Amino acid sequence: MDTEPIAAGAARPSRQDMRLALVLMYIAPLLFTGNQVMARAAAGLFPPFAMAFWRWMLAVLLFLPFIGPELWRKRRGVLAEWRDHLVLGALGMGVCGAAVYIGAATTTATNIGIIYGASPVLIVALAGALYGERLTLRAVAGIALALAGMLWIILRGDIGAMARLEFTEGDLWIASASFSWAIYSVLLTHRPSVLTVLTRLAVNMIAGIVVLFPFVLWETATVGPPPADWRSLAIVVFLAFVPSIGAYQCHARVQKVLGASGTAPMLYVGPLYSVVVAWITLGEAPRLFHLLGALMILPGVYLATWRPPARASATVS
Repeated sequence: MDTEPIAAGAARPSRQDMRLALVLMYIAPLLFTGNQVMARAAAGLFPPFAMAFWRWMLAVLLFLPFIGPELWRKRRGVLAEWRDHLVLGALGMGVCGAAVYIGAATTTATNIGIIYGASPVLIVALAGALYGERLTLRAVAGIALALAGMLWIILRGDIGAMARLEFTEGDLWIASASFSWAIYSVLLTHRPSVLTVLTRLAVNMIAGIVVLFPFVLWETATVGPPPADWRSLAIVVFLAFVPSIGAYQCHARVQKVLGASGTAPMLYVGPLYSVVVAWITLGEAPRLFHLLGALMILPGVYLATWRPPARASATVS
């Protein structure tokens, strides 16, 4: 695992690294899609808070051999940043974890993927609102277009549902998870840390586990624990390896080689993967309102997140 920060002025990536990054750029969204499909497939089989808790617990245990030494060396810094880690863990692992699994009981994996596809525009909007990042007219138009697409999917293409206050509960849970992910992403960017990327992620996972634990106790007391069988184990192992460690490692590798702007295509193919994978694995045939919503969300994400190419700099090697 790559646990070192990217050094300024690092050597240009090799041709082999570039090829690998271009391949992984299209594999990472597919791995992230695994979480949405599994959320729907496991609905009713595995309690949602427990599923989020054990997913992150196993991921942390797998991370520890790689980040343990740094975690010990920088333990005072971790303690000094405990409030940030608690908030980030609650948002990124608590709400984004459990809310998706709660919502999956009453919505489709297709809806989850497409609604989550609007999260980049929420990140742009919140960065402007919370930290004063400049919003261009293009970005504002993209935000409006993508949010309209999200609302269209939530309403199932029926504008009258808004007047009748008829919403699918699951879609609202997914929208709240998408909003929480946007806040998490903005805070992660703007709150400094002494930790490297993966170690900070692992500490946030631990904080998320702490936040989820009381809810797991309540859930166990009210609906019971997850069944102790091979299916439960397979669900947790899949979620820990595929959409947690696997997807994040692919994303980190791509961003290290291509930079933040070079990862932009990942934002656009994710919702498309969700539709196709949900169709193949769960039989969720896409409907017209999905298509129309995606046709608003994807261009909206492009408009909101597009940045002009950086000019060549003498400091770049």
